[in-house]
Amino acid sequence: MLRTTLLSFTPVKHYMALRVIGASTLRGSRTRYLSLSSVAKSDAPRSDQAFASSPTALGTASSASEGGDQLTTPDAVSTVPTMVRGDWVLFHPVYSPEEVKAVQVLHHKAKNIPDKIASKLVLLARFGFDFVSGYKHKEIPPESNMTVEDLRKNGYLLDEHGWLNRILFLETIAGVPGMVAATLRHLTSLRLMASPLRSVHPHRRGTFMTLRKNSIWFRALILGAQGVFYNMFFLAYIVSPRTCHRFVGHLEEEAVLTYTRCIKDLEAGRIPEWTNKPAPEIAIDYWRLPKDATLLDVLYAVRSDETTHRFVNHSLANLNTRTDINPFALREPDMFVKGTKIAFERDEAEDFVRESREIMDEKREAQMGKTEA
Repeated sequence: MLRTTLLSFTPVKHYMALRVIGASTLRGSRTRYLSLSSVAKSDAPRSDQAFASSPTALGTASSASEGGDQLTTPDAVSTVPTMVRGDWVLFHPVYSPEEVKAVQVLHHKAKNIPDKIASKLVLLARFGFDFVSGYKHKEIPPESNMTVEDLRKNGYLLDEHGWLNRILFLETIAGVPGMVAATLRHLTSLRLMASPLRSVHPHRRGTFMTLRKNSIWFRALILGAQGVFYNMFFLAYIVSPRTCHRFVGHLEEEAVLTYTRCIKDLEAGRIPEWTNKPAPEIAIDYWRLPKDATLLDVLYAVRSDETTHRFVNHSLANLNTRTDINPFALREPDMFVKGTKIAFERDEAEDFVRESREIMDEKREAQMGKTEA
């Protein structure tokens, strides 16, 4: 029987790519993200289009779509291309200008005790993080004529060093949940004699690390925080994976809020040190940005990634981790969905799985028709 990982802390910093695990075969199948609506809107070559046109990707769709509960009927799609060359075989999120600006700051309302616990823990962590980093985000008085320097001195704005401290600390700590969940899922797959395949793409953390060298004190602070958080999250994930996914969903809500505020300040000219600052090469390569991309473009792409993690983790927290498969194993909604909707409910996830299978079946039949012709 095939099982699908319910893990989706999709790294670009910490995020595990969604993988389909075969418990009855030693052949692991690679799964790449596929935003079909985005592909339909664009004629530009994309890595997910290269995947979508792969004969093996189109020729092995599951016949499970013929009936049954879509969420509890596991399946696997082999997406290993016939010719592997270049770094396109790695996951590269590509967003259109419209997609990155479709993101909204949203909040999931707690419905039960585990959800409330997860929400309160994130708020507590946020309070401590704000205190340590000196972040207040006081509202700027209307019609204020203070200069950027005055606003910084009065605690209304962070300078570029403050933003980097906050972002780097956030990215290095936020990588813990993905590692913990991946470890535990891997151990589970070993017990079930499965063969998981996962990829870690720490490009986002690396992007901001290229902007400066960090002090020994800052590195020591991160090391201590990671050590405490890792062990706490490890124990919590053993007890309740759903609560942990909800926790990460709330954590990503805060990340989206942070990047939204940073983007707002940068666009308003309140971080002059970053105005028209060229994007690091690692970011241009990873997000497939234009060669003349700036740090603002990077922040928009990062926020879109965070929005994906917010949506996916809240959606996984709505599922039964023991019986339901990963609704995002075959494809993901585009940013117009993930940016404006907090999560899929269980019935919506089932409908999405059914739609994904129908699309894959149609593509398989179309490919077979071309082959016969």
